[in-house]
Amino acid sequence: MSQSRRDFFKIGAMGIAAAGSLSGIARNAKAQSKNDELPLGIASYTFRKFSLDETIEMTRQMGVKNIALKSMHMPLDASTSEIKAAATKVRDAGLNLYGAGVIYMKSEADVNQAFDYAQAAELKVIIGVPNHELLQLVEKKVKETDIIVAIHNHGPGDDLYPSPESIYEKVKDLDKRIGICMDIGHTQRIKLDPSEQAEKYRDRLHDVHIKDVSWASAKGTTVEIGRGVIDIPEFIETLRKIEYDGMVSLEYEKDADNPLCGAAESIGYTRGVMAAL
Repeated sequence: MSQSRRDFFKIGAMGIAAAGSLSGIARNAKAQSKNDELPLGIASYTFRKFSLDETIEMTRQMGVKNIALKSMHMPLDASTSEIKAAATKVRDAGLNLYGAGVIYMKSEADVNQAFDYAQAAELKVIIGVPNHELLQLVEKKVKETDIIVAIHNHGPGDDLYPSPESIYEKVKDLDKRIGICMDIGHTQRIKLDPSEQAEKYRDRLHDVHIKDVSWASAKGTTVEIGRGVIDIPEFIETLRKIEYDGMVSLEYEKDADNPLCGAAESIGYTRGVMAAL
């Protein structure tokens, strides 16, 4: 029954998503972005082999309004003026630069740099991976700046934060602005249900990296959303149920040299699911 239901939504969503296909993006992007029930975004790692200008343009082509930048698009070690200039360029293009990451924090200097960087760019969220021993310092900086830290899980083989639970256990007694950026692909690869994890840790879910994967195991790799094993309709329903109020940002790791078609298909499918539901 659950498989039949999933297939039904897949077929329906694919039909609706056709309106958001690459050929129709320019015509439909404005209407689509207004109709997003959950705020869709882009993790700029999707366009990691492209310049900031190209990343802005491709994001706009998909009708996506929200973006979190990776360091190749706004370098961590840039000067304050350079960071401000990059952030201004993004916002002047009509995009909401809400966050940055993934930012690794392996030392006190890394933590201080991450927060200085976020303040210079006027970010609301740092998507980060702080070493465990640095969490007290992270909490101190969160209280000083009111910047949310969403810790990213990286699945099988990650010693720091393989799962949402591994994050929660480290932050549950810290300031509530320190929580989880749940990568649903890595969550599925560690054989955990993303919907169950979202509901279980709803009070600390601050950001979502949405994607699909080929297998529910360590060998799973990124595929276009709707072509893999993750039950996207169930996940969207769960986000509604828990009244999730953060971003749902696509991190498309496939086709690094030519990601736009797959990214657009993934955004279109996700919009199709929202509409079909």
